Amino acid sequence: MRQKDDEKKQRIESAVIELILDKGFNGLSMSKIAKEAGVCPATVYTYFDSKDSMLQEIYVEYSEDVYDYLLGHVNRGMTGEQIISSLIRSYYNYLVEYRDVFSYVKQYSMISSAAEACGGAKGSCYIREIIDDLKRDKVIRNYSNETLEAVIFYPVQSIAENRTRSEEAKEEELNEFIEIIQNAILL
Repeated sequence: MRQKDDEKKQRIESAVIELILDKGFNGLSMSKIAKEAGVCPATVYTYFDSKDSMLQEIYVEYSEDVYDYLLGHVNRGMTGEQIISSLIRSYYNYLVEYRDVFSYVKQYSMISSAAEACGGAKGSCYIREIIDDLKRDKVIRNYSNETLEAVIFYPVQSIAENRTRSEEAKEEELNEFIEIIQNAILL
């Protein structure tokens, strides 16, 4: 049995993201992934049973990373205003810092019904856990999770993905957005 190597697995995952961002999901094959990662095709199968399971596993892993990143920037001692500001700013920073990874997560979630099924608390469903916690702790209004997710997180994507605006302009827009959200949803 072959020994697993974390560095090789990371190269394979990076190759998947790079190929999908460059060429899309169509035509993606294990041999193309192996070539891009600099490993033989059999090595890819050491880590992943199939292309579909690989794409799902990478999606879940990176979705969990977003959740961990956001949670790493909030704590119980924060006020509601601080929590909202921190969530929005940390989400923005994640999108900027991990642009390619986020692009993969976003693309995969649009094409996969597996990404929609929150079986347990997987992938993007972790964001809903944050919202549930804020509602339970009576920090934000009890609107539907879908509405709150859309209001809090999707505009941040728009700001982060806008390549025509300067960083200063984005910072101003982010500050204004935080104020709007705080006024709209905080209790």
